[in-house]
Amino acid sequence: MTSFQGYLRSDGRKGIRNTIVVAYLVECAHFVAQRIVAGFEGEDVQLIGFPGCFPNDYAAQMMDRLCTHPNVGAVLFVSLGCESFDKVRASNTVAATGRPVKTLVIQKSGGTQSTVAAGRTWVREAMSRIAEVPRVPMQIGDLIIGTVCGGSDGTSGISGNPAAGRAFDLLIARGAACIFEETGELIGCENIMADRAVTPELGEELRRSVQKAERYYATLGYGSFAAGNAAGGLSTIEEKSLGAYVKSGESPISGLIKPGDVPPSGGLYLMDVVPDGEVRFGFPNISDNAEIVEMIASGAHMTLFVTGRGSVVGSAISPVIKICANPDTYRALSDDMDVNAGDIIDGNRSIDQVGAEIFDLVVAVAGGAQTKSEQLGHREFILTYKSFDPIGPACLPAHA
Repeated sequence: MTSFQGYLRSDGRKGIRNTIVVAYLVECAHFVAQRIVAGFEGEDVQLIGFPGCFPNDYAAQMMDRLCTHPNVGAVLFVSLGCESFDKVRASNTVAATGRPVKTLVIQKSGGTQSTVAAGRTWVREAMSRIAEVPRVPMQIGDLIIGTVCGGSDGTSGISGNPAAGRAFDLLIARGAACIFEETGELIGCENIMADRAVTPELGEELRRSVQKAERYYATLGYGSFAAGNAAGGLSTIEEKSLGAYVKSGESPISGLIKPGDVPPSGGLYLMDVVPDGEVRFGFPNISDNAEIVEMIASGAHMTLFVTGRGSVVGSAISPVIKICANPDTYRALSDDMDVNAGDIIDGNRSIDQVGAEIFDLVVAVAGGAQTKSEQLGHREFILTYKSFDPIGPACLPAHA
């Protein structure tokens, strides 16, 4: 099966889920929003939010992109009332897409209990409304797929990551847009990536993105190499970088994007997740889930998550397919893993065979099958402060 049914949105994009998002606009509203969502256990009602009292341009854009993601059918904003997040602008952005949207202000709604009751009433009404969203045929070429690796060990770069890369090649050949990232874990691979760029100008932008990450980490005083990586058998950042690189596959690189930039067409895209300018907002790769959220903001319908040491996370809005590189980890955490790439280590299957399994699973999940993290109820979400400059014309070549 290479076609399935999707949810048609007003901008022409198609979603693989029809999620109602409850979004808090400041940490002070987090608990109330969480209580609203708690009333819909087993339903596709999910919690996201921004904790800061004042958003920067990055955070505001991220919320816009997330709340108008093709997997999202309706949005409930929950505001305390005195935060600086522009809730009117955010609501208008969602309303302009035709999605049901409502803003509840706790300070004007009678406090916790009254706001929770009002929120649950609105969500129930929205569920009836979005049940009428048109279902339309959807092809692999309509999909945007992200990939990230976390909890890497000595097996990640020889089983899970290359298998994900092989799946990327299969998806791209059928018109999908695929996003890989972690420029801080591609140090030393910049010239190899530049050689794969569709234009020399794009190749230079790819080099600069990795050089920026290297400078960022040098300022912080260490690279993207954790104690857990060493305990898992990785010896150097170069070894980790090569392992992370192979999950990009072998397709030409069509463009360079930053969080919130949506790939304009099928192909392979590098996402630059390291903030621009001086080091201001902390660590660029604060967690795997922050990177997953950034790919979702760029339209990712789902994410391939490769792990060697093990991870149990999922994500709000877009499903996560977990690919386990280490056969011992798979045996220990099989209830949380979707794909056993450890079969490659054990000699039971080839990289091509596991890559084909991942491809088939992407199609099945796009058609409605649940990933392990969805079945277990994992909906992790993190949105932090960052700052980015707009991408330049060389980043998305017109003929890419």
